[in-house]
Amino acid sequence: QVQLVESGGGLVQAGGSLRLSCAASGSIFSFNVMGWYRQAPGKQRELVAAIARGGTTNYAGSVKDRFTISRDNTRNAVYLQMNSLKPEDTAVYYCAADPRPLIATSRDGMNYWGKGTLVIVSS
Repeated sequence: QVQLVESGGGLVQAGGSLRLSCAASGSIFSFNVMGWYRQAPGKQRELVAAIARGGTTNYAGSVKDRFTISRDNTRNAVYLQMNSLKPEDTAVYYCAADPRPLIATSRDGMNYWGKGTLVIVSS
């Protein structure tokens, strides 16, 4: 069984920061790609950021200059440092992972998912 467990969500004021963490465990010991998606009410789920084992990253244009994704391969963990948060960043953030190449996950998403953590940014 594979489990991805997120933590670090919460309520912050606009301009503040949060750091999301995700730890993976189970039968798949290591993933090639790990990342974060988010979904706001009434909107489609969208990629926030993804990172391959070798360090290649992919960011949504709306967060590229404010968020930073990183990973710890020895712990099968991925992190999202979110700075200069805006009300439009409010969403449920999902950790995701996949053993396939980054190009494949960019095309059709990830195969393993966490249950999500809520981020609310107040104005």
